[in-house]
Amino acid sequence: MDITDIQIKDYNYPLPDDRIAKRPLAERDKCKLLVRSADGCLSEHRFDEISQLLDADSMLVYNNTRVINARLRFHKDSGALIEVFCLEPVSPRDYAQSFAAEGRCSWLCFVGNSKRWKEGALSLDVVVGGTPMTLHARRVEKTGNASIVEFEWNEALGITFSQIIDAAGEIPIPPYLNRSTEKSDTVDYQTVYSRIEGSVAAPTAGLHFTPEVLEAVDRKGILRRELTLHVGAGTFQPVKSERIGDHDMHSEFISVGRELISELMTTTRRIVAVGTTSVRTLESLYHIGCMLYLGRTPDEVPQWFPYEQGHPALSRAEAMKCILDYLDGRSVDRLVASTRIIIVPGYEYKMVDGIITNFHQPQSTLLLLVSAFVGGNWRPMYDYALSRDFRFLSYGDASLLLR
Repeated sequence: MDITDIQIKDYNYPLPDDRIAKRPLAERDKCKLLVRSADGCLSEHRFDEISQLLDADSMLVYNNTRVINARLRFHKDSGALIEVFCLEPVSPRDYAQSFAAEGRCSWLCFVGNSKRWKEGALSLDVVVGGTPMTLHARRVEKTGNASIVEFEWNEALGITFSQIIDAAGEIPIPPYLNRSTEKSDTVDYQTVYSRIEGSVAAPTAGLHFTPEVLEAVDRKGILRRELTLHVGAGTFQPVKSERIGDHDMHSEFISVGRELISELMTTTRRIVAVGTTSVRTLESLYHIGCMLYLGRTPDEVPQWFPYEQGHPALSRAEAMKCILDYLDGRSVDRLVASTRIIIVPGYEYKMVDGIITNFHQPQSTLLLLVSAFVGGNWRPMYDYALSRDFRFLSYGDASLLLR
């Protein structure tokens, strides 16, 4: 069967609204943990047992991205509310440079109540560190269902765009929570190891980790390594097509240091990805190595590249060596690219031996990714979780999937 003919209706399941966790547990590491062993057996544990359930020769790889206060609310003189949701930087294109910009930057944004903003600039009064200032927004052009918005403010104040959105923006919680952002979300919707600004959604499998759990992981001798994937709003994009082949995957920014790539080339440890974002980044690394082997530019991993005829069957070590040679040729210590990779049943995992992840929405690409990892046999896990009152989605319970 052609994998592009996969029917999304086959990845549906009943998810009552009361099973969607609206808020996290008071102690985030006390959530339930479903463990699927390599032989397919299912068992229930608690997340703070994770270090006991992982082999000492494991390597945990997690996403260190930090969710930004991406939602800005402007009011026109008429009183109309215009919501500007920052998606990714346009100028400067680099995330760090855009956040450090003083005076001007532009972003690709979703604009709510767009029809009420036909022309002109919007203004938002902000107090940043005790300094009053005004942020101006001007829509430069429309692109698809988004717009490029240019932000301007007084450069002489020495205030960065990062400081502005921290002071004036709201953290964008998932739309399926069906509630407004609360003050507690500013802490609850960040992992304890988040540090690189850029995401508009949290890598939610990491929300269960606490300093105590990380200390237990370290004591056992399990290695912890980090990479960056900035989660885009497309992570909530539903699959509207009947065939998965007709679905367009969103692009996401990834950044991985040379040291980790070198370690991935030689390690004999079992690589356990914390969250689907880490999975997508690690598997994209392999295919970036293959693209380089073919002489292709590795700026972005195309959606269907892993399934193309003529895809080279490199080993993990060979693919990582191609990336290291590429970095050497440019005298840089970090691979920066983007990925549109889609992982569906029929995909052959090249990098990941285990996944820590939450329970995903019906008919979602994330459910397809999980199904691909467990050999297409996803339904028993979800039936098990539903029958045992597990909590679902971003603030819900977790699973540990092993092969």
